[in-house]
Amino acid sequence: MADEQALDEVVRFTSDLIRIDTTNRGGGDCRERPAAEYAAALLAETGLEPVLLERTKGRTNVVARLEGTDPSADALLVHGHLDVVPAQAEDWSVHPFSGEIRDGVVWGRGAVDMKNMDAMILAVVRGWARLGVRPRRDLVIAFTADEEASAEDGSGFLADRHPELFEGCTEGISESGAFTFHDGSGRELYPIAAGERGTGWLKLTARGRAGHGSKVNRNNAVTHLAAAIARIGAHEWPIRLTPTVRAALTELAALYGIDADLDDLGDVDELLRKLGPAAALVEATVRNSANPTMLSAGYKVNVIPGEAVAYVDGRHLAGTEDEFRATLDHLTGPDVEWEFHHREVALQAPLDSVTYRRMRAAIEEFAPEGHVVPYCMSGGTDAKQFSRLGITGYGFAPLKLPEGLDYQALFHGVDERVPVEALHFGVRVLDRFLRTA
Repeated sequence: MADEQALDEVVRFTSDLIRIDTTNRGGGDCRERPAAEYAAALLAETGLEPVLLERTKGRTNVVARLEGTDPSADALLVHGHLDVVPAQAEDWSVHPFSGEIRDGVVWGRGAVDMKNMDAMILAVVRGWARLGVRPRRDLVIAFTADEEASAEDGSGFLADRHPELFEGCTEGISESGAFTFHDGSGRELYPIAAGERGTGWLKLTARGRAGHGSKVNRNNAVTHLAAAIARIGAHEWPIRLTPTVRAALTELAALYGIDADLDDLGDVDELLRKLGPAAALVEATVRNSANPTMLSAGYKVNVIPGEAVAYVDGRHLAGTEDEFRATLDHLTGPDVEWEFHHREVALQAPLDSVTYRRMRAAIEEFAPEGHVVPYCMSGGTDAKQFSRLGITGYGFAPLKLPEGLDYQALFHGVDERVPVEALHFGVRVLDRFLRTA
């Protein structure tokens, strides 16, 4: 069991890490090194030997290995990212990089995404050092840069250039799972992520004949692009159920006493309607998606440009990338070219693994009133890059949250915050799971 000092430290570490501004604006505009040095120093105090690694100056990653008691066991990767998305201070109730602790809540950018989990990892490892605890299997602890952009300076760099640091790792845990989801009727659900949709960020380019804005022009790049974007935005993607999503729907239907035939894909939308608020856990992952997000064309109102560009955030489920590509070919049409601006694989993790059962057991020990269910992330994490090394990734960053605090809305949102009690719960659950993993 985690000691009282670990419970105190997780709060302090979360606050301290928030105060270190690691805003990732994209395009390389970020500096994670101060946070990496902070984490490395805390690990070093336990006798571990963390290494700091950079692909680009200031974009620092930390990796350390904690040896387990069973040298024949596969290693487990426990990872979190150090960077955060931007925050506009004028929109917040408190300064986003204050790390303020007020009324039992830690406020600031990164409180849930994901400096809280970084702090939990540090608190658990330091608690073990005080108590003389060693896990059964080796733990490889990694704090990464650049997760909020391309991961080229973070997990991608580590997987490609330093695979030896992850020798023996077969599974990993990280963000976006094991949090309390309140369904509005008194039930508490705890979704464990066992899959991620693939990333397909797209660049669309339309070319036409440049000319005077007052002249007839049937080959207008802006018109071509606008038509393609409208088709993409209006497209209804078909239902496609991966094993994880099918299992999630099956367990939720049973929990709510709903008869559902998931072999009839036409029934899925009706099932989602019957699930009510709980549908939010799965509704974004029963289909592929493509959302237009950026447009760029022209330089003067009376000049028809020869080129127009748009960007689309595309996501595809495991096993559907070929269909995703073919659909985009159809929707963009003959007048618009498209290419991947950034691409990463979809992930699928087994639900019958010993690791999944032990994650479930750890939550049930400290939240016996809760219902653990599997789910698939609509977005992606560093688990995608680490999958290149054959590491199966799960989302397991436990938090017990009060009703009314919308965890998913806090990701990249205004007034991001985490209750102190949620951090204490997370340390206890993480400690329990990692001891037995």
